Amino acid sequence: MIHIREAVIVEGKYDKIKLSSLIDAVIIETDGFAIFKNAEKLALIRRLAEKRGVLIITDSDAAGFKIRGFLNGALPPGQVKHAYMPDIFGKERRKVLPSKEGKLGVEGIPPAAIMESLARAGVLAEQAEVPRRRVTKADLFADGLSGGEQSAVKRRAFLKKLRLPQRLSANGLLDVLNAMYSYEEYKQAVAEE
Repeated sequence: MIHIREAVIVEGKYDKIKLSSLIDAVIIETDGFAIFKNAEKLALIRRLAEKRGVLIITDSDAAGFKIRGFLNGALPPGQVKHAYMPDIFGKERRKVLPSKEGKLGVEGIPPAAIMESLARAGVLAEQAEVPRRRVTKADLFADGLSGGEQSAVKRRAFLKKLRLPQRLSANGLLDVLNAMYSYEEYKQAVAEE
């Protein structure tokens, strides 16, 4: 598995599932065109771009390029990298019919082609980060943000305090915390409640 420092932005959950099997990175879904109206998610993506940069990976069809263009315009240029998927015609296994343009989406692209696109984007040659203490599910549980009485209420208050989307699940919160904060910064934020 390849570690990528940047937060990876994809269109949907199947793209996220595919990439999760190949790379170790924070992966955020745009939920397709929903990103155009989701100010909270766009704000989260902007914060991730500022903190660690983002890598945009969308399908090679018109919809994918429309989403890529929107994000490219909404984010500072120096904080955005692009990985372009090749035009491969076919149909994903889970679908009955091919896409409108007949091209495979990220979820259907062979792993070797994805890795080649990542290499061209310049994200594979970077040095791995120095290992650091990560926030774990056990930390969230111990701090009352997951798995306990009133944990959902506490988690929503914590998300609001950090100016993060209120709909983030405990697992989503964990991904974002480890992308944007050190363990020490997380503990400080919890203590300040």
